[in-house]
Amino acid sequence: MERVTWFFLAYLVRQLAALTMAAQTNLNITTDRSALLALKSHITNDPQNMIFTNWSTTTPVCNWVGVTCGARHRRVAELNLSYFGLTGTIPPELGNLSFLVDLRFRNNSFRGTLPQELARLRRLKFINLAYNKFTGVIPSWFGSLSKLQIFSFYGNQFSGSIPTTIFNLSALQIIDLGYNQLSGTN
Repeated sequence: MERVTWFFLAYLVRQLAALTMAAQTNLNITTDRSALLALKSHITNDPQNMIFTNWSTTTPVCNWVGVTCGARHRRVAELNLSYFGLTGTIPPELGNLSFLVDLRFRNNSFRGTLPQELARLRRLKFINLAYNKFTGVIPSWFGSLSKLQIFSFYGNQFSGSIPTTIFNLSALQIIDLGYNQLSGTN
C-alpha cells in the first residue's frame, strides 16, 4: 500500500510540474505576443501589408512573418523585418522579448530614439538597424549587452559621440556606424 501511495504522489508531482511548465510557457509567449502587438501598433505604414494582416491573435506568434521562435523554449528568438518598407517607432515593450537573440530592421523608415527598455535584451547577439531614420544619441546601455557580436546602425541620423562602453564588449566582432551624424575624434 505504501508503494502505491509513493507512486501516486510522484505521479501527481510530475503532473503538477508539467502543468506549471505549460502555464509558464503560455504566459511567456503571451508576453512576447504583447510586445510584438505593441510594435505593430507603432507601425504607421506597412506598404506590403505583411505585419498588418499576418500579425493577428488568431495566428500563433511563431508563425508570424518576420518572427522565428527558438526550438527549445518556443519564445521569440529572432525578429527580422528587414526590407519591409515599414514606417514607425520602436515601443518600449520590445524590451520584453527576453529570449531575443537577433534583431534586424534593416532598410525601413523607423524613426525616433531607441527606448531604454531595449537594455533588457540580455541575450541579444545581433542588431542591425541600418538604413532607417533613427535619431538621438547611441545609448550607452548598449555596452551592457555582453553577448552583442554585430552592431550595425549604418545610415541613420544618430548624433553625438560613440559611447565608450560599446568598446568594452568582448564578444563584439563588427560595429558599423557609418553615415550618421556622429561627432568626436578618430
